[in-house]
This record gives sequence, structure tokens and C-alpha cells, in this order.
Amino acid sequence: MTAPGTLVVLADEAALTRAVADHFVETAQAALAERGRFDVALSGGSTPKAVYALLATAARDALAWSRVRFFFGDERCVPPDDPESNYKTAEDGLLRPLGIDPAHVFRMRGEDDPAAAARAYADLLRDELGAEPAFDLVLLGMGPDGHTASLFPGADPLTGDAELVRAPWVEKFSTYRITLTPRVINASRSIAIAAGGAGKAPVLRDVREGPYDPTLHPIQIVDPRDGELFWFVDAAAASELAQ
Repeated sequence: MTAPGTLVVLADEAALTRAVADHFVETAQAALAERGRFDVALSGGSTPKAVYALLATAARDALAWSRVRFFFGDERCVPPDDPESNYKTAEDGLLRPLGIDPAHVFRMRGEDDPAAAARAYADLLRDELGAEPAFDLVLLGMGPDGHTASLFPGADPLTGDAELVRAPWVEKFSTYRITLTPRVINASRSIAIAAGGAGKAPVLRDVREGPYDPTLHPIQIVDPRDGELFWFVDAAAASELAQ
């Protein structure tokens, strides 16, 4: 199969970080010019952490940050001050350095009962974004097992899609996670998937050029209905691609 979206191959991890940060800024500028507001769903992981650092420094004067609202694509079931928390990664690297108003930050409550936290976040999305929530940008990563957000192999990622937000049990880590469903992800006006390193090369090849099996590779479910999709990968991650 040929995976949907535009593939952008960068020389190395630093170039990958710059490209994702540039896409963030360009997408935000367009949304602010058109609608006066930019709604973004953040992700965890090493590449987003580097992107946040770049946005908080080199790009701090590029945007009207007071008109940006921050949501999350998934969260671990931990308190917000836990080192594993996606919120903490964003808070430490982006939100606090930029002095973002806490009223513009909508975190998933990983410290609460997972199912209740998922329902509460779905309600929050409806309140803030409408009955069919649509972000201006969703940032995603891809794990070496083909997972994205907290949609992991072994289960149909469309399970519970109508719920907007789910709290799946992740057998691999013996824990619950909280995650947006494909229904919300694919409603985004723009989706940016970032994947770097040679360890991602085999799964990137399988995801982009192998059979379509989102139960095995959940990231294959990412295909925005009306928006744009970009795959930002470095040369190491792209090393096994045929094209």
C-alpha cells in the first residue's frame, strides 16, 4: 500500500525537529489569520520535547501565543508532576517558558480514574470545540511497534471511536492510557507525524509500503477526512523505504 499523506525526509534529527517546529508555526499563523485562534493537540516523546524547546526559544516571537490553546492527544495515567506525564513534558519545555495562561491549557487528568478521565475529556472537547471536535493541528509520534497516541497493536483502533476519548488497557505496559480516538484525530485540519532514528525504519517501511492492518499497526488509521497529513522523518528512519 501507499500510505496517505506527504512524506518529508530530513537529513537528521535536528533537521526533523526544525521541520516540525516550522510546520507548527506555519499552521498556527494560518489559523490565527483565518479564525483568530489556534487549537493544537500535543504529544509526548523525545521529538516533541525537542520541538517544544525550539518553539519556546527560536519561535517565541513568531506567534501570538495568547491566542493558542493547548490540548493533548494522549496521556499516561500518572499525576501531572510525574516525569512520565505528557503534560509535564509540555509544561516544562513549552508552556511555562512561554508563560502560557493556564486557562488556555486543557490537560487530560491522568491521576483520575481512567474511564472517568476519558469521559471528562470528551465532554471538555465538546464544550470547547463543538459536537465534532476538530483541531487545527494534531502532533503525533510513531512507536517502533507502529502505535500512535495511545492506540497500541493488538486491538482495533476504531474500538469506541464514537466516544472521542478512550481509556484503553495497554497490555504491553500493564496500565491504562487515555487517548483521542481516530474520529477526533482524523477530523484535524492538519496532522504531523514525526518519526526519527534507525529503530523506526522497519515499522515505517511496513506502515507505508506493507499491507493495511491497523490492528497490527494502529498508525495506519491516521487519514484525515478533510485535512492534510505530513510525515516528517529523518534519513535513518526512511532508510528502508523503497520510495
